[in-house]
Amino acid sequence: MTETIKPKLLVVGGGPGGYVAAIRAGQLGIDTVLVEADRLGGTCLIRGCIPSKAIIHAAGEYESMRRAADKGLHGIKLTAAPKLDLAETVKWKEGIVTRLNTGVTGLLKRAKVKVVNGWAKFQDGKTCTVDSATGPVTITAEHVLLATGSLPVQIPTIPFGGPVISSTEALMLDKLPEKLVVVGAGYIGLELGIAFAKLGSQVTIVEAEKNILPLYDTDLTTPVKRWLDKHGVTVLLGAKAKAAETGKNTALIVETADGKTQSLPADRILVTVGRKPNTAGWGLENMAVDLAGRFVKVDDQCRTSMKNVWAVGDLVGEPMLEHKAATQGEMVAEIIAGHKRKFAPAAIAAVCFTEPEIVSCGLSPAEAARAGEETVVGQFPFAANGRALSMDAADNFGFVRVVARKSDHRVLGIQAVGSHISDLSGEFATVMEMGAVLEDIAGTIHVHPTLSEAFHEAALKALGHAIHI
Repeated sequence: MTETIKPKLLVVGGGPGGYVAAIRAGQLGIDTVLVEADRLGGTCLIRGCIPSKAIIHAAGEYESMRRAADKGLHGIKLTAAPKLDLAETVKWKEGIVTRLNTGVTGLLKRAKVKVVNGWAKFQDGKTCTVDSATGPVTITAEHVLLATGSLPVQIPTIPFGGPVISSTEALMLDKLPEKLVVVGAGYIGLELGIAFAKLGSQVTIVEAEKNILPLYDTDLTTPVKRWLDKHGVTVLLGAKAKAAETGKNTALIVETADGKTQSLPADRILVTVGRKPNTAGWGLENMAVDLAGRFVKVDDQCRTSMKNVWAVGDLVGEPMLEHKAATQGEMVAEIIAGHKRKFAPAAIAAVCFTEPEIVSCGLSPAEAARAGEETVVGQFPFAANGRALSMDAADNFGFVRVVARKSDHRVLGIQAVGSHISDLSGEFATVMEMGAVLEDIAGTIHVHPTLSEAFHEAALKALGHAIHI
């Protein structure tokens, strides 16, 4: 017998956009049902942001131990090289994922959100059926929030399967690939490629564009390229992945920048050429919802073209970031509750957890120039920052850069590259959101000794009177 539920709000997708919306809706007294086919937490928590950062952290520790066993590190010398048990590393990573998944489950329960496990299939804009473990459940709601996330993009000639893997499978490997070929030098490919290189894989990266991380300017990406070169990671730029040989010997067939064909032997081929919105298989075609290209079209309140149907996160476009999805989900819940809200951030900070890390928030100098802004730019190197020096983070050409309008000193953008620089992303975003001017940063006492002092000095540099450079 089919169970029927009629909540005020139906949330489809238990990722950060969906579960945050459901929790906030529950806090506001909205009768809410959340449908999720997989574990709660979505791509970011289960098979993306969190597990990849765990592997990146473990890889960094392993690399430090290898250096200490080789030539010594800061007076520390290991008598034997460390041994890697990747299966144990993955088990530790999965423990973190499970802990966070359990936390999300508890938060939803505390907010009195009913969770239905299973795949939702819509018959119309407000009604779906879920084939749950206890039988079919029909849900009809006054409001529907679509938060179905995104999926890895496949290369048609190199489909996933066997030795050809996506980032999801890469984070579940129990044996280190001796030779790893990564297709795509965006943030996912570089983060994982660098981590596996630290763990001991021989890594080759294939990128069709002329630069790694093509969305960032070369000042930011050059330190990363230097690290790759120094650590023996082969990078083929302007190269196109054409096919994969997956018989007795696995190899990626590549057309190089000079038009020649090259075969790259590999134990695993990691394809990271982007992500696409998850729009198939759950009945979008049965809903009167407009699309904007491959994404669901929404306004600045995340309303779709159908009344009381909302969409958030990766489903609605770039940037495909957890913090964007969560913010949109929270906003939708508050609008449904009668609050006046809209999604109009001054800027959304993005982080690449490469070696070194990159942060970008707002306009780069080139982007500001294209927008017709006359700017002043202040840049301060990590090499002149005491905290960076004291934590072995000053020799990778890192810096903090502030871009401000020349006429009124309004901050238009902040970029940085360097070890642990992701920890400053919140301060960068706050400065942008508050509409700060250079004098606001310069007049704020930054704690010594911290990396944040480099931000302070960059603002002073833009004003023409940096102290430590």
